[in-house]
Amino acid sequence: MLNRPKALRPGDTLGLIAPSGGLKDPGQVAEAAAMLGRLGFQSKPGAGCRLAHGYLAGADAARAADLNAMFADPAVAGIVCLKGGYGAMRILDAVDYGLAARNPKVLVGYSDITALHLALNQRSGLPTFHGPMGLSGPLLEGDPASTASWVAALTGGAPGRLENPPGCPPLRALAGGVARGALAGGNLSVIAATLGTPYELDARGRLLFFEDIDERPYRVDRMLTQLRLAGKFRDCAGIVLGDWNNCVPDPGERSLDLEEVFREVLRPAGKPILAGLQAGHCRPMLTFPLGVEAVLDADAGTLELVESALA
Repeated sequence: MLNRPKALRPGDTLGLIAPSGGLKDPGQVAEAAAMLGRLGFQSKPGAGCRLAHGYLAGADAARAADLNAMFADPAVAGIVCLKGGYGAMRILDAVDYGLAARNPKVLVGYSDITALHLALNQRSGLPTFHGPMGLSGPLLEGDPASTASWVAALTGGAPGRLENPPGCPPLRALAGGVARGALAGGNLSVIAATLGTPYELDARGRLLFFEDIDERPYRVDRMLTQLRLAGKFRDCAGIVLGDWNNCVPDPGERSLDLEEVFREVLRPAGKPILAGLQAGHCRPMLTFPLGVEAVLDADAGTLELVESALA
């Protein structure tokens, strides 16, 4: 059962949290708040946003407490992660999933936030949103297509076709067919790291989405092969590939390219595969829900949400 959050409305207060890496400068919290203000929202930074603990934004307990506090606060309508980096996996066993299920709210982020997407989708029945964060360039710098997609997804959430912004190449099929299932996934590196834990990706009957950045093709191969050996492509309904920013071989390195990796590792599963969704570490960047049903039609080159993510 889905615990759909309410659609955001102008004037709503959005909680700002840093569940992963630390900020370069505590003043960046004000930058994110100002950006949300330009979009018509109030903001409430978590107590731990300005903390630092090595490469983390504060100790694990502080980061988990911020997330739980935002779900508990009736004045907070939605939760915006400030940035990724690393660290969300370290707090998965400290998240109050029952609290999140009882108080469903919009939560948006990507990259390392994939750990929270997986856990909240599976343990709280909460649809979450893969999209730019409070300190992501597409929002801070006002990229029109990224901003429009972000606002539309979080304030409307109606079913409809996920299409790349004008000027971007259309989705393309790597393997034909039609499949239906709930969208699940995010950053490939994080997904692979959850295998063998209680929070690993449940691929059964789902449409799996993957993206990544700065990973050479052999590393992408290794992580996809790990998922293949874990049965994830056997169990899934279909696969959607997003952006692969700077996932290229080193100069002069003997290598397969990503298309060859995808053909050799993914296509033998016999599932429909669409590539080229403008989502991940890219600009412009789409915002879309994870945890809701969609139809992937590789023959037509379309991906369509068939249920609302928002109440």
